[in-house]
Amino acid sequence: MKEEILINVSSQEVRAAIIENGMLQELYLERASSRGLVGNIYRGKVIRVLPGMQAAFIDIGRERSAFLHAAEILPISETELIENENIATPDINELLHLGQTITVQVIKDELGTKGARLTTHLTLPSRYLVLMPDNQHIGVSQRIEDEVERRRLKSIFNKDEEGDDTTPGYIVRTAAEGADAKDLLRDADFLQKLWQTIKGKITKAKAPCLVYEELDLPLRLIRDLVPSDVETIKVDSESVHARLLSFVDEFVPAVRRCLELYRGERPLFDVYNVEDEIEKALHRKVQLKSGGYLVIEQTEAMVTIDVNTGAFVGYRNLEDTIFKTNLEAASALARQLRLRNLGGMIIIDFIDMKDEEHKRQVLRTLEKALERDYAKNHISEVSSLGLVQMTRKRNRESLEHLLCEPCPTCESRGSIKTAQTICYEIFRELYRSARAYDAQKYLVLASQEVVDRMLDEEASHLAELESMIERPIRFQAERLYTQEQFDVVLM
Repeated sequence: MKEEILINVSSQEVRAAIIENGMLQELYLERASSRGLVGNIYRGKVIRVLPGMQAAFIDIGRERSAFLHAAEILPISETELIENENIATPDINELLHLGQTITVQVIKDELGTKGARLTTHLTLPSRYLVLMPDNQHIGVSQRIEDEVERRRLKSIFNKDEEGDDTTPGYIVRTAAEGADAKDLLRDADFLQKLWQTIKGKITKAKAPCLVYEELDLPLRLIRDLVPSDVETIKVDSESVHARLLSFVDEFVPAVRRCLELYRGERPLFDVYNVEDEIEKALHRKVQLKSGGYLVIEQTEAMVTIDVNTGAFVGYRNLEDTIFKTNLEAASALARQLRLRNLGGMIIIDFIDMKDEEHKRQVLRTLEKALERDYAKNHISEVSSLGLVQMTRKRNRESLEHLLCEPCPTCESRGSIKTAQTICYEIFRELYRSARAYDAQKYLVLASQEVVDRMLDEEASHLAELESMIERPIRFQAERLYTQEQFDVVLM
């Protein structure tokens, strides 16, 4: 599979696009005014303990307090026991008290109105490893499936830790597969020196304050996401290109051959049609090549995806048409989940299939399409109603929430009241005002659409109301009013 990474840099924001076989698969965005918090380490102060939720709110110096659950305060070994043996979690009051200072790390960005999610299990990532300062466990990424390679990678660090209780733990990342032992040990040495520096800052820090800030997007992308089979990494900024060259020379020398400075006249994202794909990713409807389509709805509780045959009529029979539509939809929606960065609970309403083998193939197609997804996900079986429940880990805002804001007219409902409905609301308000206040006449300020309907289709009802309240009613169209806005002024 041909994979390319494009990095577009401006003074306001940095955008990174992952392209696979010419198609945009993922988009990362970081704005100068609102950088992500995941990976940052803070010295925080407990400002509220919630026994009913077994959690606490921590002041880390941000506008919104961050959230820390009891399970994220326990030692790793105890946490694993709780998960595996259902041992009760100690009461939050035994772990924290009001005003206590604590070192925490952000594991989930602020989402909507919610503050950041925290942990006390600190980790420091590098190209090949993740350092765990307070845990001596050596783990290997589950994506490395070769048992011989897993044993080799573990042995490199098991030798190091024998007889030394101070040796930190590591998680060996997927990128370490096939890497030389000296490269892994160099990463380990770098992480240990970094941790010593951070420890020194922690001892001097006065809560709440930032102790360690994660790398910016371009460097983080090279460190975490660049696979071994990437063909090119194009960046359109000379200064960022120079920083990336310095970074890869020190930490990822093999990537240097892929790194290119883009000097073309056309904007980098325009050359690869990325801007158009971003615009399409903000629409509810996703058109399939066959003529079918998806409808994607993102709500506070979950994401729902509806699959429809649309204009696709098939070639042989209905079951075959449904099967082919669902197969195409499975591949398309996997891409949409990555591109839109949709997470949490996701419900997929495939078109009902009677054949069990068809259901298995559709599910397998979905699983296969999600294999290259960096976010952890879990998929259930196809239900009797054709529904698939799945979860996808969410630790940053979705594309829609990053680029859009709630509509001020419909307040995120996706619809507005009809002009007829507003007319009837105005009638009720006029009748209410007539009974409560003594006025000579009434002036109604409303949108042009509502005023036109009042003086046309609702003219007979208006005359009837004027006769009932024995007061004249006048209308004035306000150009800046939305269809749902109106005011009744007593004259």
